[in-house]
Amino acid sequence: MADRDSSPRRDAQTEAVMKDGDTMSTVLSQVETPAGVTLPIYMDNHATSPIDPRVLEAMLPYFTSKFGNAASRNHSFGWEAEQAVETAREQIARLIGATAKEIIFTSGATESNNLAIKGIAEMYRERGNHIITQVTEHKAVLDTCKRLEKYGYRVTYLPVKADGLIGIEDLKRAIDDKTILVSIMSANNEIGVLQPIREIGKLCHEKGVLFHTDAVQAVGKVPVNVLTDNIDVLSLSGHKIYGPKGVGALYVRRRNPRVQIAAQIDGGGHERGMRSGTLNVPGIVGLGKACEIAYAEMDDEAAYLRALRDRLKSKLEAELDYIHVNGSMEHRLPGNLNMSFVYVEGESLLMGINDVAVSSGSACTSATLEPSYVLKALGLGDDVAHSSIRFGLGRFNTEAEVDYVAAKVIDIVKKLRELSPLYEMVKEGIDLTKIEWQAH
Repeated sequence: MADRDSSPRRDAQTEAVMKDGDTMSTVLSQVETPAGVTLPIYMDNHATSPIDPRVLEAMLPYFTSKFGNAASRNHSFGWEAEQAVETAREQIARLIGATAKEIIFTSGATESNNLAIKGIAEMYRERGNHIITQVTEHKAVLDTCKRLEKYGYRVTYLPVKADGLIGIEDLKRAIDDKTILVSIMSANNEIGVLQPIREIGKLCHEKGVLFHTDAVQAVGKVPVNVLTDNIDVLSLSGHKIYGPKGVGALYVRRRNPRVQIAAQIDGGGHERGMRSGTLNVPGIVGLGKACEIAYAEMDDEAAYLRALRDRLKSKLEAELDYIHVNGSMEHRLPGNLNMSFVYVEGESLLMGINDVAVSSGSACTSATLEPSYVLKALGLGDDVAHSSIRFGLGRFNTEAEVDYVAAKVIDIVKKLRELSPLYEMVKEGIDLTKIEWQAH
C-alpha cells in the first residue's frame, strides 16, 4: 500500500492547491457572498470565542480607574478590586451550582487542569498512585498525566467507543484500591461529544475516588451542576464562553468530600493557599460577566445553535455523498459539527474555503499534518480523519452565514472530488480495498 502522502488523491488535490494557494478560493468557487454576510466568517468557536461586548464593557473600568490590587487590604482601590473579584466568584459559582468559596482563579483551563491533577496526585500520594482518564482528553490533561507517569504514578487511559463515549463498565473495571482520581472531560473539544458525567461521578463517589472534569467546552453551553453531577473538581476558561483569554477557574469541592489540593505555584498564599499570584482583576471580572450572561441565556442560545448546526448538517447531506458526522449526535454540544468529507483532503478543503475560519482537528494540533488522535480513537482511518472539518458555531453566527458556508463547502468539495481518481473509481463501483498502490 502507498503511504498517505503518495496517494493519487493527495497528489491531484494538493498540487492544484499548491499551484496558487492564495487564490484557490476564488478560482474554484463560484459562490457569491449574499447580502448581510461579511467575510471572513468565524466558525471556530471551540478554539476561542469573540468577546461579548457586554463582557468588554464590564471589564474596561478595571483597566483604568479601578486598577487596584485585590490583595491590597489597606485602601479603597484594593477593596474595590476585591469586591469585583468576589462578585465574579458568585457569578461563576451560580452557573455551575457551587458556592463562591469553592472557586479558585487561574490563568486558564490548562493551568486549572494541571493544578487539579498534579495537586490531587501530590496531596493524596499516600493513599494511592493510580489515575484514570480517557484517550480523547485534551492535551492539557493527557500531557499532565504523562508527566506524572515519570514520577511513578500509574495512569489508565480508557478507550472510547465509535461514538466517542467511554464505557461505564470499562471505568468500573479500571478502578482499584490505589485509584485516587478519575479525570474525564465533560465535552470533547473536537467532536463535541458529551460524556455521561453524572453517571461517572456517581460511580467515583461510590468507590471513594475523586472526580475531576475538564468542563471548558461544556460550561455555559449545556447545564452543568457540580452537586447533581457528582463533580469534585472542575476546570473552566473565559475565552470559550465569550470572555477574555488568560483567565480561568477551578472549582474545588469543600464538603462531602472536602477536596485538598497541593499548590503548584508558590508565593503569597493567594486563593486559599492553592494558587499564588496577583489576581487578574479585569480578566476575572470578564469571566464573571460571561458566566452571568451564560446563566441567563444558555437555554435559548443552545436552541439557536442547535438549529444552526442542524441547518448546516442537512444542507451538506442533501448535496454531498460520502460524508458523515464524527461522534454521537445524541450526546453532543449544540454548536458542534465535526464532519468527514471522504475523498477530499482536509488541508485542501480548508484552503478552498479560506474565507471561513474552521478547524481540521483541534486548534492545539492543527499546526501538524498528523491525523487527529481523537478521530483515530473513534476508529477512523488516516484518510478519513484527514478529511474531517470541525465547525464550531457560536453566539454571533447567523443563518445567512450558515447558508453561505454550506454552499461554499459543497462547491469546493465537488470541485476537489473532480480531481480525485479515487472518488471517480468509487463512483464506478470499484472496491478500493482490493487495489494495491505503488509507492513513488
